[in-house]
Amino acid sequence: MKKAFFFTLLACFNFLITFAQSSNGVEMATGLRSSGKIYVVVIVLLLIFIGFIIYLFTLDRRISRIEKNDKKNNLIK
Repeated sequence: MKKAFFFTLLACFNFLITFAQSSNGVEMATGLRSSGKIYVVVIVLLLIFIGFIIYLFTLDRRISRIEKNDKKNNLIK
């Protein structure tokens, strides 16, 4: 589980670094950067991503707990 998490984190950072190095100026990004709104966009995207990751981890824990209880109940019967 930890390996998958770190691999996903590494892939995300690699993805971000790839696009952060582009040298051509995008007008929309320049406008957002100059007004300071780009940081709001980045923060909102990060919050959505973090919320999704937390949701997946809690869902995985719940499913594991249900499987464990089901396995235990099948052994008792």
